[in-house]
This record gives sequence, C-alpha cells and structure tokens, in this order.
Amino acid sequence: MSDLPNCPKCNEAYTYEDGAMLVCPMCAHEWPKDEAADANSGAEAAAVVRDAVGNILEDGDTVTVIKDLKVKGTSSVVKVGTKVKNIRLVDGDHDIDCKVPGIGPMGLKSEFVKKG
Repeated sequence: MSDLPNCPKCNEAYTYEDGAMLVCPMCAHEWPKDEAADANSGAEAAAVVRDAVGNILEDGDTVTVIKDLKVKGTSSVVKVGTKVKNIRLVDGDHDIDCKVPGIGPMGLKSEFVKKG
C-alpha cells in the first residue's frame, strides 16, 4: 500500500499522485500534496450539514420537505411531505442541490427538510 493520505472529500484510500497534486479517482477531487494534512482536517469540520431535527445529511440521501416552500419567481409551491431523492450537498446560501418532483432543479436550505 502507498503512504498517500485518504481523500479529504470522500475519505477513499485510492488516491494517486499527478505531478504536484493528489487525485481521488472516486470523486475526482484534487488537492496539493503539501496541503494534504491541512485539507483533511478542515474539510471534515466544514462538511457537516444537518437537517431540521439534527440528523447529518450526506450526498445521495432522500429528504422530506417539512414546510410549504414558495418557489421564487413562480406561483409554484413545494408542498409539505414532498420526498426529494438523491440530494447533493453544496456550499453557499442553500445547502442542498436537488431535483424536486413536479418543479425541477432547485436549491433547498437544510433547515426545511428532514432525512428519510
């Protein structure tokens, strides 16, 4: 086995060197070799996203909307109880990118969803 660190994004052990960078073939994340230790500790602390009841959310989870949400710029509403499958966590104002059935792609805040 190699002495290369695990990927700071997905924690897989299949990393490899590409010039001055380390690359994870599982999630395509790239980071500098010299910052590998710093990136690992900082990414895990910042990546924790929790739903309205405190459960930790991960990419690919299914969530349920807990409040009627008006869709900005339209007369559409995302109703309570709408299940959203295969979410993707992102940084920024909205924590979740997803496709809402009947509405389409949109960003949601984690405070308005619960896991399950």
